[in-house]
Order: sequence, then C-alpha cells, then structure tokens
Amino acid sequence: MSNINLFEKNILFQDNHLIIINKKPGELTQGDKTNDKTLGEKVKYYLKEKYNKPGNVYLGITHRLDRPTSGIIIFTKTSKSLTRLNKMFKENSIKKTYWAIVNKISEKKEVKLEDFLLKNSKQNKSYVKNEKNIKAKKSILYYKQIHTLNKYSLLEIRLETGRHHQIRTQLSNKGMAIKGDLKYGFPRSNKDGSIHLHSRKIEFQHPISKNIITITANPPKNIIWDLCIN
Repeated sequence: MSNINLFEKNILFQDNHLIIINKKPGELTQGDKTNDKTLGEKVKYYLKEKYNKPGNVYLGITHRLDRPTSGIIIFTKTSKSLTRLNKMFKENSIKKTYWAIVNKISEKKEVKLEDFLLKNSKQNKSYVKNEKNIKAKKSILYYKQIHTLNKYSLLEIRLETGRHHQIRTQLSNKGMAIKGDLKYGFPRSNKDGSIHLHSRKIEFQHPISKNIITITANPPKNIIWDLCIN
C-alpha cells in the first residue's frame, strides 16, 4: 500500500476548502526546535501528490494539539476558510469535546472547572494562579465520567475556552493527572511518549457552505483506549 493510501486512513473529512485529520500521538502540528516533520507538511505532500498540484500547496493551520495528544485537527485549503475559521475559534463558536483517561475517580455528574491559568514559556507549562494575577487567563471546562476500568476513568471534556495545556493543567490541579502525562503529575510515562488525551469530537458551521459539520475521531489503537471504546 502506498504512503498516500496509508495517509488517507487518517482523513476524517475533505472538500475544496477543508481537510480534517485524525492526528496520531507524537505528530507535530507545527514545527519546533526538533525540526521533525510536521503533520502540516505531511498534509501538503499528500495534497500535492494526490491531486498532482504544481508549485507550492496552500495549507492554513487553524488550531493545534500538543505533540503527545491525538485527535481532530482542521486544516484549510483556502485563505478565506482560514480567516473565517480563525474568527470562529477566537469567538469560541466551535464546539470541542475531548476524552481523557485519568486515575479512577468516583465523580459521575458533570463538573465545571473554572481557573486562572498562566503560561510559563520557558518551561512550556501552564499553572493555576490566583484570579488577582493580571496575566493569568480565565479558563473554563466541563467534565464528566463516562466509563470506568479497574484503575482508570474515562472523562468526557467540553472546553469553553482554549488555553495553553488547559485540560492537562486544570485536571492535574484537581488531582486527576492524565495517564502518561509526566509533566502534569502522572507517575509514569507511556512507552510511546503519548498521553491519554484525545480530541474526540468537533462541531462547527462550515466557513463557506454554512452547513453544520460534526466530526468524531477514534482514539489510537492501544489496550486502554480499546477497553474504553468496547
């Protein structure tokens, strides 16, 4: 099977304006100091080869996922789509649902977490701060337990704001570090360097057609995720 056909398995939606990918853990959304190949570069290569496009391929990046996380990433094929989607993300009009696996909890009702987060760029980490800290940004999410295993709970999370490492920071602050997330307090890393945080579902109005688009992405294949799905 060709690389093109293999890559197509990760495509969740595609039209003339958008291409939506199920990102694998470990893939970079955007370049960093490692100079590793990014998901955006892979998408550009796919579009160029699949459709025999001459010259450079336009690709707009609308949002990002942390390298160790997985799930839905929206790229745009046109600048008009990028401008409109950027506005929608800024206005929080795009509904995002995440899955996270944490140590087993007893809480089953939906819980609202409201904190003030401050990013430390040198550490590439965020911290919960007092609301009087003028640099800290208000951050809101909702979570509920939707499945339990012997040692773990699967949480479904709705984001109201989109801050740096928001889910990781807020859950960890409440004693619920995500499986594999050493940076935010989980005692052991996952062997593949991933963390069990997945962008599961996204719902938004198509920037051009205005149709409502709802996309759901399965998490990576591994024992813990498989047990949660099955």
